[in-house]
Amino acid sequence: METSLLRILDANLNRAREALRVIEDYARFALDDADAATQAKRQRHLLRRIAQTLGARRLLSARDIAGDVGREAKLASELERGTSLAVVQAAFARLSEAARVLSEYAKLLDATAAELAERLRYQSYELEQSLLLRAEPRARFRDVSLYVIITEALCRRDWLEASAAALRGGARCLQLREKNLPDAELLRRARRLRELTRRHDALLIINDRPDIARLCGADGVHLGQDDLPVAEARRIAGPGLMVGKSTHTRQQFEAALAERPDYLAVGPMFATTTKPQQYIAGPKLLAEIAPLSELPLVAIGGITAENVAQVTSAGACCVCVCSAVIGTDDPQRAAAEILANATPGAEPKAGGG
Repeated sequence: METSLLRILDANLNRAREALRVIEDYARFALDDADAATQAKRQRHLLRRIAQTLGARRLLSARDIAGDVGREAKLASELERGTSLAVVQAAFARLSEAARVLSEYAKLLDATAAELAERLRYQSYELEQSLLLRAEPRARFRDVSLYVIITEALCRRDWLEASAAALRGGARCLQLREKNLPDAELLRRARRLRELTRRHDALLIINDRPDIARLCGADGVHLGQDDLPVAEARRIAGPGLMVGKSTHTRQQFEAALAERPDYLAVGPMFATTTKPQQYIAGPKLLAEIAPLSELPLVAIGGITAENVAQVTSAGACCVCVCSAVIGTDDPQRAAAEILANATPGAEPKAGGG
């Protein structure tokens, strides 16, 4: 009985280890999610502890590859995967199943190993939730070229009309930034923008308020330097929402990296009347810090159709604007012109004011 039991435990340790490597590599290379990759690595270390507790040498001695009757039993569905996300979903299924088998059969040999396996099982559920829920918005965010901030006081037209026009002009992400509205009105506007962005297959970010972001079903929350830390915002917003953070200096950028946000904003690129700053980061800082991270970098501050190519050539994945779009008579045209000029070397078109 002990040999067969050891074979079961060894097989499921291997399944769990392999599944975690698939998950870790997806987090690292597909999502650039350092937090999820670190969690997966910690779970692999926990697996090592389980193996050591059970006796790694005796587990290895009991292994019988040639005698495994299930070795060649493969379903056709196991040999096909439509997307990399499907690969990871299958890996999570294997991981949770293997952890359950480990926790049950380890009870026959070692209570400590069984307890560790149970811990692994619940940690895998948490990792699956946080990684897969954020995977879709993070992947979509990487396709965003133009990100527009919506503040009613800066709109020349009705704020909701300006939002719709910006989306028609090519913006793929809107951020609601209203610092002085009562909470009930802020939530009402957030929900109206959520409906609008869904119709346009665009993302919605809420400035500064993870609670409002969660209540309206937004895709994420954006934090400034004086706002909540990223980890605390995630506790409020929930595991499925992205968290972005603003930075203005290299020191702030490096500190923000340690918080593991989903994207980083860098600015101001140029002088701006929307949110004046004493220090102008400029495209030079953007070019300097771009090699430091694989996270999406959002350039912000004073960007127009005339200067946008300077920031995209410096390494910005996306440009964020406010008055340059919503402060014009024709936000649709203004958004389209910024996008048209975003390619480095593009011939600048006239502004859309």
